[in-house]
Amino acid sequence: MSAFFANRRGQAEADAPEPAAIVPAGRLIGFDTVIGANTHIEGVFSSSGNVRMDGQFSGALEISGNILVGESADIHADINARNISIAGSVRGNVCGNKVQLLRTGRIWGDITASALTTEEGAFIDGKITMSGHAALRGEDDDEAAQDDMDWQEPPAEAADQPQDDDAEAEESTDPAIGL
Repeated sequence: MSAFFANRRGQAEADAPEPAAIVPAGRLIGFDTVIGANTHIEGVFSSSGNVRMDGQFSGALEISGNILVGESADIHADINARNISIAGSVRGNVCGNKVQLLRTGRIWGDITASALTTEEGAFIDGKITMSGHAALRGEDDDEAAQDDMDWQEPPAEAADQPQDDDAEAEESTDPAIGL
């Protein structure tokens, strides 16, 4: 227990041993790698753990774990990771299971994800593709077919039919137009 809470509960820090954190094997907590705000890196960066980027990076990011692009980060790279949270600037394509764009996040590039969340104020300039979505797997075909019907253009013969001359004559004699 920390000294801050020890006095609030009337216990001395020595009296209450701190419980050991139990972490399941193979489960990552926190960041394995942090690239600081004053760091500039170029090339291909690969990691099997969780990464936080706060500096400048150019090249390609291949992360098997999760990545957080901090507010001060300026990334000029394609990002491939399990889950991606962006609070800084990314110029490149982003591909992951879940992509989260925070309010200060900016992306100039395409996004491919199973799930996408954006906060108000976030900026995206690119195409968004939902990978693994039910519509791509052909599920709910009846709904998709109905949606397609709603967007179909009118039949060609309707466009070839002559317009009603009486309706046109009524429009031209409308006193509001002044003709």
